[in-house]
Amino acid sequence: MLKNSVIEIKGVGEKFAEDLQALNIFTIEDLLLHFPSRYDVYDIKPLSELIHEDKVTLEGRVIHAPSLSFYGRKKSRLSFTIEVENVAIKAVMFNRAFAKNQIHAGDTITLTGKWDAHRLQITVSNFKKGSIQDNTEIQPIYSVRGNVTSYKLKKAIRQAINDYGNDLEEFLPQNYVTAYKIPTRGEAIKTMHFPASRIALKHARRRFTYEEFLLFQLKIQVLRKRKKEATIGNAQDYSSQKLNSFIEQFPFALTNAQQKSLEQILSDMKSPNRMNRLLQGDVGSGKTAVAAIALYAAITANKQGALMVPTEILAEQHYQSLQSLFGNLARVELLTGSIKGKRRKEILSAMENQQIDILIGTHALIQDEVFFQDLGLVIVDEQHRFGVEQRRALSNKGLHPDVLFMTATPIPRTLAITAFGDMDVSVIDEMPAGRKEIETYWTKANAFDRVLDFIHQRINAGEQAYIICPLIEESEKLDIQNAVDLFQELVSYYPPSIQIGLMHGRLHADEKEQVMKDFASNEVQILVSTTVVEVGVNVPNATTMVIYDAERFGLSQLHQLRGRVGRGSKQSYCILIADPKSETGKERMRIMTETTNGFELAEQDLKLRGPGDFFGTKQSGLPEFKVADMIHDYRALETARNDAQEIIECNLLEEDSKFSKLRKLLENEGVYDTTLD
Repeated sequence: MLKNSVIEIKGVGEKFAEDLQALNIFTIEDLLLHFPSRYDVYDIKPLSELIHEDKVTLEGRVIHAPSLSFYGRKKSRLSFTIEVENVAIKAVMFNRAFAKNQIHAGDTITLTGKWDAHRLQITVSNFKKGSIQDNTEIQPIYSVRGNVTSYKLKKAIRQAINDYGNDLEEFLPQNYVTAYKIPTRGEAIKTMHFPASRIALKHARRRFTYEEFLLFQLKIQVLRKRKKEATIGNAQDYSSQKLNSFIEQFPFALTNAQQKSLEQILSDMKSPNRMNRLLQGDVGSGKTAVAAIALYAAITANKQGALMVPTEILAEQHYQSLQSLFGNLARVELLTGSIKGKRRKEILSAMENQQIDILIGTHALIQDEVFFQDLGLVIVDEQHRFGVEQRRALSNKGLHPDVLFMTATPIPRTLAITAFGDMDVSVIDEMPAGRKEIETYWTKANAFDRVLDFIHQRINAGEQAYIICPLIEESEKLDIQNAVDLFQELVSYYPPSIQIGLMHGRLHADEKEQVMKDFASNEVQILVSTTVVEVGVNVPNATTMVIYDAERFGLSQLHQLRGRVGRGSKQSYCILIADPKSETGKERMRIMTETTNGFELAEQDLKLRGPGDFFGTKQSGLPEFKVADMIHDYRALETARNDAQEIIECNLLEEDSKFSKLRKLLENEGVYDTTLD
């Protein structure tokens, strides 16, 4: 019945049914699920608690009949006085001339509108005769368009609930409804449209938040299961004994978070299904150590490993650190665009003959000329810097190798489990012991000279500094200190003995590499740069990070930039130069000075910016929900994901009759097809 056309609802004719299509309402079910976009809550507060220019609701007695005046063309102003708490409050209504005959002296009236505390005046947007107790306290507001009015829409919804409310079937198992203390589907739909109280509305919203998340997560889990079953891996029979000996030679003990992530990765490698895992770890959390152990596991299983990184300098740093870590245990080689001629041919030949165990490189690894004898594990560092096709090209170099993606960009778990629904996610959210926390300070632009003096002190102590700017060249619209101007200002400010480098996006790749090499070798003491320096490079001697116009960056980006320092044993500093005008900007600076945990910052950033901004709206692929909000309802998202995982992993849709209605719903939506089992 619910799939029938809205035209079957009493009072809905062909014309109105056609108008409803503009709102994507075709069936009775569509109409019932067209929830209000917001609710006006008539909450009466004492006059002393009202805030100037807020939207408020007042209830009082009309002292005298309204006076009506006209101005302009067909514009009117209706004014009258009401008594509230023995205080005379002036009420003004624009373009509501008809109300003059409805409002009389002595009437009790409820007014909603903008409050002017200085004039003791309310500019009325809505009024009701009588006390609020005699009216619905919560007024649903629907988004409408075209010829559809709120009045006609509400009337049709009320009729649909009266006629078809009992046909609304519950598809969640009763134990879920009981455990989460949520109303049934039928009750929740009625409450969403005609809430009796705020508490009832809260529970109805909880119901649909969970329902939307559960259905979404079930779809992801079903697709993931299908993908996993269809993807043959290569179960790697690694040597646990050799692996333990390798880990014991590390100069530090693995943190609990590293240990847990490693166990998940090794379990995937042993499995016959192909690994497709994202390893998230804050800057300096020890992802490279976990990656090295995973690569060694592949070697003990007589496989080869590949590590692809976005820049040559990062590839060289990984090459040096892995060479010193493996020693004689494995042959590690480097392949980048700079390696040419005879040396390149030697590496390619040795790789093909499996004389090389681990190959580290840039996108040079995915060239057609590169062949692996038996590639078992592919690791892609800073995975978001590579396109999908580049990542796929590397993983296609072997016969179903396991694939591990790594990122130092802390993505809130809330988003990671949604945006990376087809991946397993491991998180290293714990820092190694003994690591010094970076001290972060926020100062205004007028204190820049003091910041420059501080940098001078650090350089005199043999250390180095970054100064980051948002833009490369002048912009008339944005009053931002740019990198080129700042570079010249610093050259004239500091003595010639202090070398200053400049890096920005307009430089050629070779020039960027050279500037970074000069900085890494301390031939340049201060590096002025745009955010191109954000990812990857490791300069332990750089201890000071200054970020100009810091309010123009998001929290996650500020944190990534801060992570360029604090990589050595010396105390490091991050100085934010900002004059934020908005409360959000000030809040961002405050949060940065108070926390160094990237995941906490990412959650805060998500709340301040929203998921679209976080990922870049176009490529986010994040779903749109009618009721659920991924940011504010992240606990419900976690719960729904865990439930969906259990339902799919334990085959509850097939084997437990309590889930038959849920299974039927998924089948109807084309997500679940038993013929594939």
